[in-house]
Amino acid sequence: MRWKLTLRYVFSVLVIVSIVIVINLVILIGLVVWQQQNNNKDLSANDGETFTREFSKYLSIENEQPVVSDEGKQALQQLNGSIQFLDDEGFVIDSLYTDENTPTHYTPLELIHLYKYLDETKTTYYISEFDRYSYLIGMRDADEERIVFMFNGQAIFTYLSKAFSIIVIADIIIAILIGLFFSSVITKPISLMIHRINLLRERDFQTPSLKRTGIFKSVFSNLNNVSKTLEAHEAERTKLEKIREEWISNVSHDLKTPLASIQGFSELLKDEELGADERSEYASIVEKKSIYMKELLDDFNLTMRLRHDEMPLTFQNTKIESFVREIIIDLLNEQTSEERDISFESQTGDTMWLIDHHLMKRAILNFIDNAIFHNEKDISIQIHLTADTLVIEDNGKGISEDDQEYIFDRYYRGTNTESETNGTGLGMAIARDIIEAHGGTVTLQSKFGKGTKICIQMPSEDI
Repeated sequence: MRWKLTLRYVFSVLVIVSIVIVINLVILIGLVVWQQQNNNKDLSANDGETFTREFSKYLSIENEQPVVSDEGKQALQQLNGSIQFLDDEGFVIDSLYTDENTPTHYTPLELIHLYKYLDETKTTYYISEFDRYSYLIGMRDADEERIVFMFNGQAIFTYLSKAFSIIVIADIIIAILIGLFFSSVITKPISLMIHRINLLRERDFQTPSLKRTGIFKSVFSNLNNVSKTLEAHEAERTKLEKIREEWISNVSHDLKTPLASIQGFSELLKDEELGADERSEYASIVEKKSIYMKELLDDFNLTMRLRHDEMPLTFQNTKIESFVREIIIDLLNEQTSEERDISFESQTGDTMWLIDHHLMKRAILNFIDNAIFHNEKDISIQIHLTADTLVIEDNGKGISEDDQEYIFDRYYRGTNTESETNGTGLGMAIARDIIEAHGGTVTLQSKFGKGTKICIQMPSEDI
């Protein structure tokens, strides 16, 4: 994978270099063509060649002699120039602004040398013609310099071809070297990222420490965070799966036990010699086990409907102090809890809560029953009610820290729960789901051996 990425990266660099070279050549050729087409436009009026060719506009013939106009004289003075008029044989017939040492006759060879090279006074010469005369214009200390060179077109083409080939080869080699260098910096981390993602897919959550991550430092940091998060979720899932399996096993056992009793006592009831008292006792047991199974199935149905938000709630404005007080009175009137120490304190007055009577009563009773049935008979339970909070606190066995994290889980029974304790194991989960369906929250505080505190917090807007 790493070499595959490297080759792709190098190929990309080569393509980019090739495109840049082609674009540069197109631009260069375009500039040359444009320069040639606009050469005359770019030359200023003071250009030596142009000035000399156009100087004829300042000339006229008088008495068969060339004469320079005042504008022409002014133009020559501005360019620090001079002019000589030559006849067909090279003799100077007239001049303007020349030195005393200026020759009076020029041979063709002298004119050629004078045109090609600067003279001793560093004067650049230009030549043109007007009528039947030739005129030689010289410019001292001109900004322009004339360079004369010879060239062979074929040789230049061959040279440029070789140079272009060498440049292209050199650029390709440089591109390959740069590509290989940067590929080690870029493709190696990318390859490692792909490897890490494959490991995550295979549920391997290792977080190796890498020294050279370059520009991908934040990416690897996020990958490590994702690995840790997924590892934690995987551990959580494993724990919940184990708890679920144990819960299913317990529920299966809870169903098998009453079914076995129902089956056994039903067979006994078929005995015609069975006495009336025994028949009544067996029938009572069958009824009791049937009721337990019905409660278990009802709890299954309720917890699943609450879990999927499919439980319709019938809200009523309720004076919460009277509502809770009636629940406690009914509870104390039951035989199983009439001797329990349960106290109630309220600071709400006429505060109203918007609740579903049936479900809220079920939730509160589940919390209180949990405190009663999982502790000794001498337990003390204090219930405190404020405007938006209901607190149920006991001084019983408490809950271990390991159990507190899962105490509201649908698949969990705490370690302080007796194996023969009645109940389906769904009470706390159902109670919590009911409170949350009302928009409230449930928090638990407990210390092993010191007791447990359940706090029901209702949203103020619903009160």
